[in-house]
Amino acid sequence: MADPEVSTHCGGYDAEMFVDTPDYDLICTICQGVLRCPVRAACHHIFCKKCILQWLKRQETCPCCRKAVNPNLIFVMFKLSKSIGRMKVKCKNEIRGCAETFPLSEQYCHSMSCLYELIPCPYQGCRAQLLRRDLETHSRHCEHWRQPCQMGCGTILSHHTQAQHNCYKQLRQEYEARQRNHRAIAAALQRKMRRMQSTMAHMKRQIGLICESLEVMDDLNEVEEEDLGESSGSSTGTPTSNSN
Repeated sequence: MADPEVSTHCGGYDAEMFVDTPDYDLICTICQGVLRCPVRAACHHIFCKKCILQWLKRQETCPCCRKAVNPNLIFVMFKLSKSIGRMKVKCKNEIRGCAETFPLSEQYCHSMSCLYELIPCPYQGCRAQLLRRDLETHSRHCEHWRQPCQMGCGTILSHHTQAQHNCYKQLRQEYEARQRNHRAIAAALQRKMRRMQSTMAHMKRQIGLICESLEVMDDLNEVEEEDLGESSGSSTGTPTSNSN
């Protein structure tokens, strides 16, 4: 008999969710649920994979026959798993009114579209929990409802602003705002360009003045060199008088 402590932490499928009562051979000895991902030990006993692996953490013996079980010699029963997947189950939302039945393997797909699935309101800030079938009605009155304009202008609308929204007017206002912004940028660029031109003209004048100053200094240097040359030549050419 399975250890109750282990059974509470593991679990196959609840037998009551199946339309027809599952065969005894499909019940996991450890969790007493219908086999989920069935595996077979070397002693040929079959368990849920999660159940037997958790069991073996405590003791490496089969919970049925107490024979030693090697965790490396546990084999997945793929065919059995597929057979269980074809068994018809009831919707988990049966208590809320869903009468659908479907193969176990389609349970997830059904839950994603079940009209009786309890889901949170998708709009940020709203904490309401409601059935999927009531979502559309709730959306028409939810104060947190937000959607972009369907005309493509990009405006995020609420119920309050939706009735007042004029898409053409909105687009025109945005276009005019962008035009004003572009004109302001163009004017700022023109002012900057004029300042740069003024600065360049001033720099050219300064460079011209520096060049003129350099030319004047070169002329002065040439004049000084000529004067020095003439004075040295005249001093060497003057004859000296005899004392006799």
